Amino acid sequence: DIEPVALLSDVEAEIAAAARGADAITVRSARITRGIIEAAPKLRVVARHGVGYDAVDVGALSARGIPLAIAICANMVPVAEHVMFMLLVLLKEAAYYDALTRAADWGSRWNVKSNDLAGKDLLIVGFGRTDSPLATRALLFDMTVHVCDPYIDQAPIRQAGCVPVADFRAVLPGMDAVSVNCPLNEETRHMFSRAELGAMKPSAVIVNCARGGIVDEAALHEALISGRLRGAGLDVFEREPSPADNPLFKLKNVIVSPHIAGVTVESTIRMSTQTAQNVLDCLDGKLDPAVVVNKDVLATAK
Repeated sequence: DIEPVALLSDVEAEIAAAARGADAITVRSARITRGIIEAAPKLRVVARHGVGYDAVDVGALSARGIPLAIAICANMVPVAEHVMFMLLVLLKEAAYYDALTRAADWGSRWNVKSNDLAGKDLLIVGFGRTDSPLATRALLFDMTVHVCDPYIDQAPIRQAGCVPVADFRAVLPGMDAVSVNCPLNEETRHMFSRAELGAMKPSAVIVNCARGGIVDEAALHEALISGRLRGAGLDVFEREPSPADNPLFKLKNVIVSPHIAGVTVESTIRMSTQTAQNVLDCLDGKLDPAVVVNKDVLATAK
């Protein structure tokens, strides 16, 4: 009894026109604005194909008692794997050794740059709802994992074998690597800027597979070219798509990907399935509260 309508557009007016008779909206990357929400009088749920929701006007949804559902857990594993991939590339100096080998320069390999991950201190900013696949994998590499997430119970952090951190800035000087795993909001925007990056070891690296804007790109570029920071892995950017002339793209100690960390063949299937299921569950009156961002609307959602 569901009639799906596919719209391959990110133009607000086109989305609003298509949403006029919609009971539900599923969305991957387009912005769901207040104008779109107000243009859809029958709207009962918005389901995000993923976990980030900074492109959705949650306030406008809440004002009408409409839940925003996300595909929790669908892409946690590939994001964790992507962070580990970037940590390995950076700490093992993969680009440096790849270039030497291609140039048949075997003599320079004794200018040893690669490091063990074992024994290194990793700070994860943002643990997750109940566990962290990234922490699990980092611990298997014998890293010491520190976690800062003041919005969850700290017991699961300890139970996972990690060290809870109350103030991430206080521990930055002792960290060998930092992974940003928190949402983008007014509190986290430019959370890592000149002061924070300057507090890190010159031998340290930072990876951001969360949201662009949490790391100040101008400050990061400055830290990398000055030698105050060893390297960076970025899957997300302050402007997306990031322009080809982004100064960070010219640096050899930076590895980048196009906001794809959580997207694999397997996770795409999981996200699609859960997104559709969230819509069906809401229309059937059995939406799992765990998938709802604006839980305050659950009492009024029908």
